[in-house]
Amino acid sequence: MNLTGIHHIAIICSNYKISKEFYVNLMGFPIIREAYRKERDSYKLDLALPDGTQLELFSFPNAPVRPGYPEAQGLRHLAFQTTDIEAAVEELKRKGVEVEPIRVDEFTKGRFTFFSDPDGLPIELYEN
Repeated sequence: MNLTGIHHIAIICSNYKISKEFYVNLMGFPIIREAYRKERDSYKLDLALPDGTQLELFSFPNAPVRPGYPEAQGLRHLAFQTTDIEAAVEELKRKGVEVEPIRVDEFTKGRFTFFSDPDGLPIELYEN
């Protein structure tokens, strides 16, 4: 296998309009393409991340809720890199997002914090 990186991360959201607002306007990810798939009654939104990775948002009718926070099987959390964690946290707070206190990872010594998307998906900011 000649894997070269992650192409995309897919998230199923409970309210497409609210999640689109969060990821596009609050997080600032540009839209690549947006489609409504009538046969599935589902939206699919492709967003661009700064490193070329894509984030896909899906809406599906009656999708089950996340089973636990954050220790459920499957995706534990989504982590984004930042070069200035204090500035990123302040920007999120100005936009009304509740952010946990900044902590230091005991193994890597990197600084990080968490906040949640509209569906409670844990999102980490990790300072590089």
